[in-house]
Amino acid sequence: MLLKLQQLDLETLSSTVFEKKRLTINNVARKWDLQQRVANIATTQDRKDSDSPSQDPCQIDGSTISASPEETGSLDAGLTSALQGLAVIDSHLVEVDGDTLSLYGSGALESLDRNWSAQTAGMVTTVSFTFIEFDEIVQVLPKLKIKFPNSLHLKFKETNLVMLQQFNALAQLRRIDQLTIDPQGNPVVNFTLWKYYVLFRLSHFSMQKINGTEVTQNDMIMAERLFGILAHVASSELPQYRLISILGDARKKQFRYLLETKGKKPGIVNEENNDSKRLVGENTNRATLNYTTRDFYNEKLEEIKEKKKFCKMYVEDLVKEATEINMKNEALQKLWPQMFIELVRDAVIEIRNKNSYMKLCLQQITDQK
Repeated sequence: MLLKLQQLDLETLSSTVFEKKRLTINNVARKWDLQQRVANIATTQDRKDSDSPSQDPCQIDGSTISASPEETGSLDAGLTSALQGLAVIDSHLVEVDGDTLSLYGSGALESLDRNWSAQTAGMVTTVSFTFIEFDEIVQVLPKLKIKFPNSLHLKFKETNLVMLQQFNALAQLRRIDQLTIDPQGNPVVNFTLWKYYVLFRLSHFSMQKINGTEVTQNDMIMAERLFGILAHVASSELPQYRLISILGDARKKQFRYLLETKGKKPGIVNEENNDSKRLVGENTNRATLNYTTRDFYNEKLEEIKEKKKFCKMYVEDLVKEATEINMKNEALQKLWPQMFIELVRDAVIEIRNKNSYMKLCLQQITDQK
């Protein structure tokens, strides 16, 4: 009887945990969907459509509606309010199932700051990201490399991978053997050549599978043929100091690897030899193809705007000062001939009577005392 009760308790607990997980994932999905709608509405408002300037088509819950700017503004406010309401509910999920770490929602990225046990961290070989902006994932890739050094397979679903340039960010990882990009929420997979670009940019990882398909030698050759010229052009257009900086980063990686392997047993070093080649084997030309997140780009853009504003004001002040000096100089050039004549005349009149002039000078000296 006791055994049956314990079994029922375990089944109830398992059912509760499963339901909790299901509800949390559904909530994360709803929040993600609302965020995308808010972003789409903001983009639509910013876009000036000359054909229909007063109409913004928006799709809500499967039905298409047309909204005026005023209605769109209220709709935006409504979606923002809904997002705030969801914020008080579970908005992310972190799950370790076997060798897979699954992260749902941007809040789950904070788990990478957690003190993971060495056993769990070493066991994880697959990391799955769902309902998280790729630009947010880029910011935690250095932590991922440190916390889960054995992670070889990355999965992305509903992460807004929209352009090939974003794959450049993955080059900062230690190693990737497999990459899975779900078509759902990742428009980049609609590009015919996206897999070849991944193989080209991340060639130093010697990737084995992309979306479950084995990578062949012919795939690598084709990737080089398609995009080899791109890296050459990028490196040739880059300033010399940036090329030196990139080369310096590669040397730092080599030095860091030597420090990490110093004092280790020969067998362990040999096992890590392939990883070291991947770590430092990134071609300098390819390294010039990097990715800057939108937030970082916007910060730099604001910084550039501030510098331009300061420079503009500084130059305007210099021009104003130079203009005033020039105007004074022109006025002096016009007045100087007459002023010179008057100065000479006054001097001649003063010294015409030598005795009077001497008395005047002595009187001035006496007054100064």
